[in-house]
Amino acid sequence: MRHEVYGCVMSNGSGGATNGSHGAGAVQSVDRALSILETLARSGELGVTELAQRLDVHKSTAFRLVATLEGHGLVEQTEDRGKYRLGVGLLRLAGATTARLDVVQEARSICRKLAADTNETVNIAVLADHSALYLDQVAGSSALQSHNWVGQHIPLHATSNGKVLLSWLEPEEQTRVLGALPAYTTLTITKKGELRKELEKVRETGYALAVDELEVGLTAVAAPIRNAHGDVIASMSVSGPTFRLDEERLPRVIDLLVEAAVEVSHRLGWGHR
Repeated sequence: MRHEVYGCVMSNGSGGATNGSHGAGAVQSVDRALSILETLARSGELGVTELAQRLDVHKSTAFRLVATLEGHGLVEQTEDRGKYRLGVGLLRLAGATTARLDVVQEARSICRKLAADTNETVNIAVLADHSALYLDQVAGSSALQSHNWVGQHIPLHATSNGKVLLSWLEPEEQTRVLGALPAYTTLTITKKGELRKELEKVRETGYALAVDELEVGLTAVAAPIRNAHGDVIASMSVSGPTFRLDEERLPRVIDLLVEAAVEVSHRLGWGHR
């Protein structure tokens, strides 16, 4: 069973623990691979023989680990082809982390103001492969829960944040990240054709709405956050009970939300003030 609090889903842990058949061997391999990265970070350049000695493993084991890391761009061979150093793939990972931290940092004060203005909970989410990942959360004064669900993943098709993150993807990328569309309530969109029409509407209006789609009694509205290049890199949402975010109150909340998301985008370098 999944529960959404402030627009966030708590998984029942279906991602689960590693199967026992993989067990300690897989964990040991990960530990050794990380040790290689740490060793190269300290030493600069090392050959396979040197790495094997540092890790106290057979040379063939060190070679397999290095080859795997090289395949992911995390290490690379030097010009003489005999030694290895850290690869540019680490910069890509670090860059992704830095971008997320920038969004949280620039959005925090704006999220607080939006939560105070709406009395509801404000979330920041980013695309994480086949789901949306919550990076930050600020609870409004009307929030019933104080638990922080940052770090939880939510389905893309049944949430306002998910719809925003999907809407500005290329069609091929949408297809890649969308798998089956399970129903969470009777109002969940479960047909891809219907979802694509919904995403077109999101692009036209500049915001996404999800009323009772993930959980009956929960309404959320989200707007895009853009970087300096105009790319949608995150989503900001306001969520709360459907009885509070009703047709009379929603238009004002949407106006405040869109204004806040634009302000964060400006802080990240998008557009002109």
